Amino acid sequence: MSTQKNAALVTGAASGIGRSVALALARSGYDVAINYSRSESAAQSVAAEAAKSGARTLLVRCDVSDDGGVRAMLEQIRETFGRLDVLINNAGTTTETKPKDFEGMTVEEWDRVFAVNVRGLFLVTRAALPLLRAAVARNGSAVLANVGSIVGFFTTPLAGAYCASKAALHALTDALRMELAPFGIRVVCIQPGGVRSAFGDHAEAALRVPENSIYRAVENGIRARAQAGQRGATPAAAFAGPVVDALLRSRPPRVIRGGKNSFRLPLLRRFLPQAAFDAMLVKAFGLDRLKP
Repeated sequence: MSTQKNAALVTGAASGIGRSVALALARSGYDVAINYSRSESAAQSVAAEAAKSGARTLLVRCDVSDDGGVRAMLEQIRETFGRLDVLINNAGTTTETKPKDFEGMTVEEWDRVFAVNVRGLFLVTRAALPLLRAAVARNGSAVLANVGSIVGFFTTPLAGAYCASKAALHALTDALRMELAPFGIRVVCIQPGGVRSAFGDHAEAALRVPENSIYRAVENGIRARAQAGQRGATPAAAFAGPVVDALLRSRPPRVIRGGKNSFRLPLLRRFLPQAAFDAMLVKAFGLDRLKP
């Protein structure tokens, strides 16, 4: 049964950017489906906070890389809200293993990053398209927003899988923007810089370089990789408010950036020669001290 209020789905909404975006949508008058994969108590907290803004909420536990689970999630949204006007593909992951030599990364670790960050976006978007098209028929527009990262267009050392997955997300977003434009679905790429989140906190806390790693000598540089985005980072709530305001415009921008260094670093990447940019990052992460 369709509700009068607009409805949104935010994946990975239990914490960080997803949580703050879900709450900003609730404050903007949206009912919100809150997707999570593990953190049930955190997701319940988001739902309780959203309800204070008058939002109806739906908690859906679902691994976005699982096709059957994703289809069931969208069916729950259809049954509960009867509509979907905004989709925020925010769920993401990186390798949760200790840093080690590139050749030590397993296929399972690599595949998991792409399964969530890229395949998950594909599966959720594909399942949501009938509801988004119905929103266009009803309201004249719908919004699909994918949360990428500034590292999707400039890669940092020691995070190849994550950076590559975000580059793939950006490319897929570009394709969807062109493919869905004729149907009135506005497609936006959100590209955060440094935004304070549990995602970053967990990555930082997990860093322990194995004794036998060839990167042991530059452990401090590796630790800086995880800390860099979080030190002095923009609080997620401060980031999410302007993002949601921009998304809900009649003509949202194709790209929304925000957070620490979200404009400075892309400019450096654009204007510095590749060799100079590489050398800057190699030095920043201490890799220039490695011996062959």
